[in-house]
Amino acid sequence: MAATPSYADESISGRHRVAVIGGGSAGISVAARLRRAGVTDITLVEPSDTHWYQPLWTLVGGGQAPLRGSRRPEWSVIPDGVRWIRRRALAVDPDARTVTLAGGDELTYEYLVLAPGLQLDWDGVPGLADAVGQDRVSSNYAPEYAPRTWELIKDMRSGTAVFTHPATPLKIAYLAADHWRRLKVLDRIRVILVIPDPVLFKVPAWSRVLEKVADRYGIEVRLRSEMTAVDGDRREITVTDHASGSKETLGYDFLHAVPPQSAPDWIKAGPLADPASPQGFVAADKHTLQHPLHDNVFALGDVANLPTSKTGAAVRKQAPVVAANLLDVMNGRAPSRRYDGYTSCPLVTARDRMLLAEFDYDLRPAPTFPLINTFRERRDMWVFKRYVLPPVYWHGMLTGRL
Repeated sequence: MAATPSYADESISGRHRVAVIGGGSAGISVAARLRRAGVTDITLVEPSDTHWYQPLWTLVGGGQAPLRGSRRPEWSVIPDGVRWIRRRALAVDPDARTVTLAGGDELTYEYLVLAPGLQLDWDGVPGLADAVGQDRVSSNYAPEYAPRTWELIKDMRSGTAVFTHPATPLKIAYLAADHWRRLKVLDRIRVILVIPDPVLFKVPAWSRVLEKVADRYGIEVRLRSEMTAVDGDRREITVTDHASGSKETLGYDFLHAVPPQSAPDWIKAGPLADPASPQGFVAADKHTLQHPLHDNVFALGDVANLPTSKTGAAVRKQAPVVAANLLDVMNGRAPSRRYDGYTSCPLVTARDRMLLAEFDYDLRPAPTFPLINTFRERRDMWVFKRYVLPPVYWHGMLTGRL
């Protein structure tokens, strides 16, 4: 990895062989793999000077890891030989093969990899933008709030705790409930989990386990429901039941809220977005990750409209597919590698226990450790998430080795 920043605003002019938009896990992983394959003209567009390992934020919010362990300077993870343009992308014209950058400059490319991640739409729920980070409202989905989550959990001894999420079970709810149980105050705290799906988890085998976990903690689960408004002054939220259309007002003493998420606005408004995606995610063949209309464009990670969970584990499997298929196209061949939809959801269910749910597009279990029963809560899986996965991420995935 680079020891000094490859800052390259002066190198915008001219045609760039490969442009990678996004310096998160997806963009860096693909750039590293292309460099290892011998590609020499790679330009990375990323405005942030900080690279975050986001999976650790759940444990930060649960008081099990420091925030500093999830952060490194962006320049330190950029592969040697990759130009870094530290500006924001504003638009892509796939016909002209240009990327418009903040400041008005245009970058011309031959091949494009889209990996800008997603954006948190705090304004997507009325009142949430004003409430988050204030009083008793927090969220692990932004680094500035995750440490506050733990402070609120740690100080709570009674009242109502509400956890909302736009999709999938919320791990911090289980961590909080386990903490309160260990303090012997859980019986004085009403814990409510609000999720829009009809089940706790889309893979039945793991859903059954999570139902037992929720029962163990006495968590009230509101299925097919979403938080649709927040009143921070009154400490109330509105929950809409999508099955019946009814609305319920819930008071809270602690609220952990996850905002709606979508593609960045410039992606949503651009020609590469999938018309079938309400969130404006990029169209991509679910196996080759190639754009259906532009064979020199690939997308992966959170911004790609793929029928699988948006996780770092999914990126780990997508990056080698994108790199290999891009090399195929660069050499005049059809894409040969296929992504099967593998993703992994580490479901932390207690302070020292975790389920590791791994599955593919067809929701079939796809275990990395076939001899280990991952359908039960395990301490070794928690140790794996806390102590093994971070160095694997920094030294394996981001370097293109894993």
